[in-house]
Amino acid sequence: MGAVSGSESSWCSTIGLLAFALGFALWPFTVTAVLVSEKELSNPEHGRRNLHDIGGSINIDCGIQKDSSYTDEKTELQYASDDGFIGSGENKDISSEFKTETLQTSLLNVRSFPQGNRSCYTLKPPRGKGTNYFIRATFMYGNYDEQNQLPEFGLYLGVNEWDTIKFENASHVVIKEIIYAAVTDDVYVCLSNTGSGTPFISTLELRHFDEKSYNQTEFTALLLYRRYDIGSTTGQIVRYKKDAYDRMWFPYNLPQSRPINTSSEIDTLNRTEYQLPSTVMNTAVVPENASDTLHFELDTGDPTLTFYPFLHFAELVKLQSNERREFNIDINGNLWFQALAPKYLSSTTINGSGPVRGTNLSFKLSKTQSSTLPPILNAMEVYRAKDFLNMPTHQDDVVAIMEIRGWYELSKFWEGDPCLPLPAWDGLQCSDNGYNPHKITTLNLSSRGLTGTIHTSIGRLKSLQYLDLSNNSLTGTLPEFLLQLPDLRAANLSGNKLSGSVPSDFSAIIGDGSLSVDGNPDLCVTGPCKKEKKKKNLAVPIIAAIVSSVVVLIVLAILWSYRRKQRMHRPKQSAKQVARTHRQGSGSLKLDNRHFTYDEVLRITNNFQTIIGKGGFGTVYHGLLSDGTQVAVKMLSPSSTQGSNEFLTEVELLMRVHHRNLVSFTAYCNEGTNIGIIYEYMASGNLAEHLSDKRKDTLTWKERIQIAVDAAQGLEYLHHGCKPPIIHRDVKTTNILLNEKMQAKIADFGLSKCFQVENQSQSHLLTTVVGTLGYLDPEYYNCNRLTERSDVFSFGVVLLELITGRPAVIKSEGNPHIIQWVSTFLGRGDIRGIVDPRLQGNFNINSAWKAVETAMACVPLNSNQRPTMSHVLVELKECLEIELAYEQRLEMQGVLMESRNTFEMSPLGSEIETMPLAR
Repeated sequence: MGAVSGSESSWCSTIGLLAFALGFALWPFTVTAVLVSEKELSNPEHGRRNLHDIGGSINIDCGIQKDSSYTDEKTELQYASDDGFIGSGENKDISSEFKTETLQTSLLNVRSFPQGNRSCYTLKPPRGKGTNYFIRATFMYGNYDEQNQLPEFGLYLGVNEWDTIKFENASHVVIKEIIYAAVTDDVYVCLSNTGSGTPFISTLELRHFDEKSYNQTEFTALLLYRRYDIGSTTGQIVRYKKDAYDRMWFPYNLPQSRPINTSSEIDTLNRTEYQLPSTVMNTAVVPENASDTLHFELDTGDPTLTFYPFLHFAELVKLQSNERREFNIDINGNLWFQALAPKYLSSTTINGSGPVRGTNLSFKLSKTQSSTLPPILNAMEVYRAKDFLNMPTHQDDVVAIMEIRGWYELSKFWEGDPCLPLPAWDGLQCSDNGYNPHKITTLNLSSRGLTGTIHTSIGRLKSLQYLDLSNNSLTGTLPEFLLQLPDLRAANLSGNKLSGSVPSDFSAIIGDGSLSVDGNPDLCVTGPCKKEKKKKNLAVPIIAAIVSSVVVLIVLAILWSYRRKQRMHRPKQSAKQVARTHRQGSGSLKLDNRHFTYDEVLRITNNFQTIIGKGGFGTVYHGLLSDGTQVAVKMLSPSSTQGSNEFLTEVELLMRVHHRNLVSFTAYCNEGTNIGIIYEYMASGNLAEHLSDKRKDTLTWKERIQIAVDAAQGLEYLHHGCKPPIIHRDVKTTNILLNEKMQAKIADFGLSKCFQVENQSQSHLLTTVVGTLGYLDPEYYNCNRLTERSDVFSFGVVLLELITGRPAVIKSEGNPHIIQWVSTFLGRGDIRGIVDPRLQGNFNINSAWKAVETAMACVPLNSNQRPTMSHVLVELKECLEIELAYEQRLEMQGVLMESRNTFEMSPLGSEIETMPLAR
C-alpha cells in the first residue's frame, strides 16, 4: 500500500524542490499573462477584458513596469503589468541571490502593499457573474524587501477568506488555486495585512470553466489539494497549450503499480466538459503484479475537512471480445462508485456520490467479478471544500459608492468590496445583515480635500445613518435628497462652500442638530438670500454693540451676585414654588399639561403597594393607569439628597427628550411635600441586577453588547441629538433600565446638565461635582471640569462591568477599581481572564477584544484622549456585528452538518484566535 502524504504547504514546497532537482528549465510553474489592448491597459476603471489567449482569461504578472507586456516562450501566453487592475502597491524586484537561470521570469518581481490593511485586484472577466472561474495566485518572497523576514498574510476572494499565505524559506514558491462560482460581475482578489508582514503577490491568473464541470454551489468554493498526471512517461508538468484551461498536472506514479500508455490521442471525437489534455490521459497505471487492486492514500491531517475527488479514466488498450475491464471504487471503505468500465480512447470523469472526509483518504479500485482485467487510473484531482458564506455588499450600495469614488477620485485605497473583509473602506461603516448583503451606514469623507458638488449618488445609500462631508471645498446648494434618506440620523456639512437658500423643510433637522451647516458663509439658513448691498462703514455700530453688550453683562453680573446672596439667606422653597418660578421664567416647560393629583397617584399605585426600586431620591412604585398601561412612580423622599430643583430638572428633560433608548415621561405629581414623577415601566429592572453574582441566570454576550449599544445610543442622542447638548452626569448600571424585551434605556436625569456654551472656544463647564463614586470622571472630580466626555468615562466603566460581570469597585483585597483590574489582565494579553466566567467561553474572541479596547479607550485620565459617544457607538455596533455574524456562522454550520448528514464538522468555537498585542 502506497501513501501520498504532506500538508498543502509542504505540497507546494515539494513541487518547487521537484522542479529544481530535475532541472526543468522549461517548467511553467507560475506563467501568467494577459491579452489586452493598449487602450484597455490604460483604463483606470479596469475595463472589462475581451481576451483571446484562453477564452475569457486574465493573466497578470504582478510588479513589472507599467504598460509593459511580453509573450512567454514556453506557453505562448502573454504577460502584462497589473497597473490596470489595482491602484495601490509598489513594484519590487527579488534579491539578486534568488535570480537563477531556471527561475521563471514572472517570479523575478512582485507587487508589494506596505500601506493599508487591504489591497484588492479588480478582475472583470467578460462573462461576469454566474460563471465557474479557476483562479491561481502565486507567491515567491525572494527577500524582495531586503528584510530577510518571511511574511504571513491573508488571501481573500471577494468578501470570503481564501487561505493564509505562509513560507518555509525565501525561495519557497506558494501556489493557491481555487474554483469559484462568481456572484458578482467583478471578481476581487484581496491581500490582507494581518500584522505579520507586508503582503505581496507574484502572479495572478483567471480562467473560466464549463459550467457543467467541477460543480459546486455559490456558497462553496473548491481549493486545489492535489492534481496528478498518473503514469507520466516524461516526468514533466503539463499545462497550456496541452491543457486548454492551463491547469498544472504534476507527474506521479502510484506505488505498487506499473505504467501503461498509448500514442493515440484521447477524446479526438468528443471532448468532455472537463477538457482533459490528451497528454495526461494517454498514460495510466495498472496494478504491478497480477494483483486485482489499486490502493493508495492521501494524508489530509484533519478529519473535519471536506474533500471532492475527481478521478479521470480512459481505456488505453483495444480490448478483445473476451476481455472486460470493470471495477468498483471505494474511499475509506465505503463504496463511492460501482461497476465503472472506461471507454476506449475516451475520457470519463467520476466525482462519485459526494464529498469525503478523514485524516487519511484511502482509495481502493477493485475489479468486479465479471472483469477479466485489473483496474486502471489515468489522472486525478482532489479539491478541498471551502464554505463561502459571507455575502458581498448590496449591489445598489456598490454602484452608488463606486460613482462617489470616481467623482471625488478616491480610488487609490478604495479597492475591492466596500464592506468586507473587515475593516471596511476608510471612512465607511457597514451594517451586518448576517448572510444577507451588507449595507453602508456611515460615510465619513471629512477633510479629504473634496471639490465640486455633493454627488447625487449619496442619496442612493438608503441605509445611510451618518454622513460627514465637513471641512472640504464642496460647492452648490444643499441637496434635498438628504430628506429622502429614511435612516439618516446626522449629517455634517459644515466648513464647505455651499451657497443659496436652505429649503424650509431642512429647518427642523438643522434646529435639532441632526444637520450641521455651520461655516458655509454663502449659505442662507434663516431665510432667502438677499442681494449684496453696497459696503457701509460698520465700525460705529459694531463698537456700539460691543459697548452695550459689556454694560449689560456687568449689570447682569451684579444682579446675579445680589440674588445669590439673597438665596443663601432665604428659606428653601417648596417644590410648588420652584415649579411656579420655573414656569414663569420659561415658556418651554408646561408641567400642568401632565399633572396628576396625589389622590390619583395613590389610586394608580394601589396605595404604594408594590415597591420596585429604592435610591437616594426615595422609592419607586409600580403603577397601573386606567387604560391598563403599567408605569413606574418615583416619589421624592423628604430626606432625599435629590432636591426639588433636581426634580424639576428631571421633569423638564424627560418632557424635552424623546428617544427609544431614554425612559419616556408620562406625568408628574407636585402637591406640597408629595413630589413624584410617573414614567414608563421597565419590566426587567436595572442592569446592575442582571450583572449581580447573586443572579442565577446570566446575560449572554450578545445581550450584553446589545445593551451597551442601546445605552450608547441614548447617550449619543443626549450629546449630539439635543440642542444644547445634555450631560447626564450619573451614568451607571443602576440608571440603565431594561424593558420586557431587554431593550436598554437610560434613566434618572435629576443630575443632568445642559451644556450651553457661550462661545466656540468653551469646551467645558465649571460646576459642582455630583455623581457616583466609581463612575466619576477623575478630571471632573479633581478640577470641576464637566464635559460630554465625563459621561464617556462613566460609560466606559459600565461597559467594563458588562464585559467582566464585576462591579465598578471590586470587593477583594485592596478594593481595586475595575479599570485597574482589567489593566492587569490586558498586560498579559489574557482576554478570557477578563470576560465574565459565567459565559463559559460562549462568545466570539474578536468581538470581546473589540469591546474591551472600546471600554479602555473611554477611561483615560485626560478627557481629551477619550472618544466621543458617536465614535463609541460605531465601535460597539461593529462589535455586535462581529458577534452576530459569528452566531449565524455557527447556526449555518449546524444546518450544513445536518444537510450533509456526514461526519461532524469542525466547530467554529475552536477557530484560531488572533489576539491583539497586550495594551
